[in-house]
Amino acid sequence: MNALIIVAISIVVLGGGYLLYGRWLVKTWGVDPNAKTPAYEKEDGEDYIPTNSLVVFSHQFSSIAGAGPITGPIIACMFGWLPALLWILIGGVFFGAVQDFTSMYASVKTKGKTIGSIIENYIGKTGKTLFLIFEWLFSLLVIAAFADMVAGTFSGFAPDTGAQVYANGGTASMTMLFIFGAVIFGFFMKYAKPKSGVLAACGIVFTAVLMLIGLNFPIYADKGTWLAVIFAYLFIAAALPMWVMIQPRDYLSTFLLLTMIAGAVIGLLVMHPSINLPVVTSFNVNGKMLFPMLFVTIACGAVSGFHSLVSSSTSSRQIKNEKDMLPIGYGAMLLESLLAVVALCIAGAAADPVTHAAAQGTPFAIFSRGVASFLVQIGMPQDAAMCVMNMAVSTLALTSLDAVARIGRIAFQELFGQGSSSVAKFLSNKYISTIITLACGCVLSLGGYNNIWPLFGSANQLLAALVLISLAVFLKCTGRQGWMLYVPMFVMLAVTFTALVQSIISIVVKLGSNNFVFMTDGLQLIVAVLLVALGIMVAASCLKTLFGKKENSEKATSDTAV
Repeated sequence: MNALIIVAISIVVLGGGYLLYGRWLVKTWGVDPNAKTPAYEKEDGEDYIPTNSLVVFSHQFSSIAGAGPITGPIIACMFGWLPALLWILIGGVFFGAVQDFTSMYASVKTKGKTIGSIIENYIGKTGKTLFLIFEWLFSLLVIAAFADMVAGTFSGFAPDTGAQVYANGGTASMTMLFIFGAVIFGFFMKYAKPKSGVLAACGIVFTAVLMLIGLNFPIYADKGTWLAVIFAYLFIAAALPMWVMIQPRDYLSTFLLLTMIAGAVIGLLVMHPSINLPVVTSFNVNGKMLFPMLFVTIACGAVSGFHSLVSSSTSSRQIKNEKDMLPIGYGAMLLESLLAVVALCIAGAAADPVTHAAAQGTPFAIFSRGVASFLVQIGMPQDAAMCVMNMAVSTLALTSLDAVARIGRIAFQELFGQGSSSVAKFLSNKYISTIITLACGCVLSLGGYNNIWPLFGSANQLLAALVLISLAVFLKCTGRQGWMLYVPMFVMLAVTFTALVQSIISIVVKLGSNNFVFMTDGLQLIVAVLLVALGIMVAASCLKTLFGKKENSEKATSDTAV
């Protein structure tokens, strides 16, 4: 199969999903272009900030498009390219985009409340508390997995020889400049208030200048140093007002990410390589079953619970007009699905044309080499191409990292901010809650990216299932149709509980061997058991409300549209 045909079919399917299914959801549930959004009602200059729709789209897309759209599809190629492609397209249109849009919609309609607070409204305080604990634990997994990955990308020395690696050093330099430059750009956005076209032109030029400087002045440091730098950055990003760092950084990052996607698509157009991977391999590959592993491995790109937290905790509080929710909530997810398809095609083209064996290396290395080879074809030097691609990949993870650090902090504050004692006030302090969240994430990161990723994937998809059930309850209690969420939520419940139980069994098997290490296996076992227990309790509480005989008639005070 030609990769160009796959990309073309995917664009038609995803575009059709947006124009038909997305717009049908808007028509079914209703949006009010004249309604006053939470960004205006609760404007505080920190989290609630009326923002240009393109800037909010940039934040949404940059935050959700983490490492998953590249990692998941490339790993899932073990089952063949067709199962991966079908799950990306079906999951993207009917699972992921629906979850992201509905999460944003529910939050905007309830004065910017998070999913936890929405659960409290329609299910009860116990359900909220359980969900917040789950959300916080999940945030720790994301912080641990992505921080370890980014630190490894920045490490300026080869692990075997200790020699300086220019691509990594240049990537680190560009990224650091990007962070400091984002703060300057944030003040420009806030006080100069340029029009959209001027803002975009300035953003493109500013991004290009920062990258050019970074390429010429690489920074070499080891992984441990970069891990400390990353957590220091996360503390600042989680505590500062949105407009100072996260908004401008996500806006600038979008130009880089869109350039990366465009470069990959143009490369596929020019070279139109064949997919050398098998169409389908086997239901069982090296002990890994297609169900549930395919649906857990490909999360971002199909459906990801993490997206719902971004939609309802940060993006929803920046929406200026309700009509912007469809392109931001539904559209950003479909663009991520396209990125997942492109990653799948690049992995397919990199496979051996004779043996059909997958290319060797990490998913990021395979993707970076593939797109870099396209950039070299159009005249960019090899070293510069690899630096740009490494930065793009690390940016995907870093934008998710700063978003989830903020989300974890908010969840911790909500969890302990319900009491009036001095201890509750201390724990719910913005800075204390950020420090505790990041410290716990740092401890988990010691287990390494590869050890954390399988557990993260299962927890992520379980979060998606719980959010979908909670949103179905919200739709029911506010008099809206919610049946379109039933199939996605039950499928994800079946997938995730199966995957988590398998993870627990595999770790327990290690208990009697010398391979069991508490800082990796022990912590993962504790977290996995907690996630299963919390998941069962939250799901049971939500399903009881959803299918119970007595309907909860309580409605959000700001929600009048039906």
